[in-house]
Amino acid sequence: MAARSPVTKGTLDVIVLRALAWGPMHGFEIVEWIDRTTDQSLDLTDAAVYQALYRMERRKLLRAEWGTTEKNRQARFYTLTPAGKKQLELEEESWARLREGVQRVLRYA
Repeated sequence: MAARSPVTKGTLDVIVLRALAWGPMHGFEIVEWIDRTTDQSLDLTDAAVYQALYRMERRKLLRAEWGTTEKNRQARFYTLTPAGKKQLELEEESWARLREGVQRVLRYA
């Protein structure tokens, strides 16, 4: 298996916001979604995801409500707030600009 890439705090936030754009999820579902979507290429701990969730909830980007999982367990389900949706849009635009700039540098001859 190839080495996993580290994830910085700001990067993790946008990844979690993107996961929740698909709909409400509990923390473990978010971790599974990230692993599945990135083909397990990111070096990411469950603790880091939960820290990001709590941080974004304090910033009012997410809302959490208790619910029951498909395995009949209690869990907090997270959803994007309107502020979270707006933040995701801003982050996606910023990442697009960064990606384009880096691609220009890499193509420079």
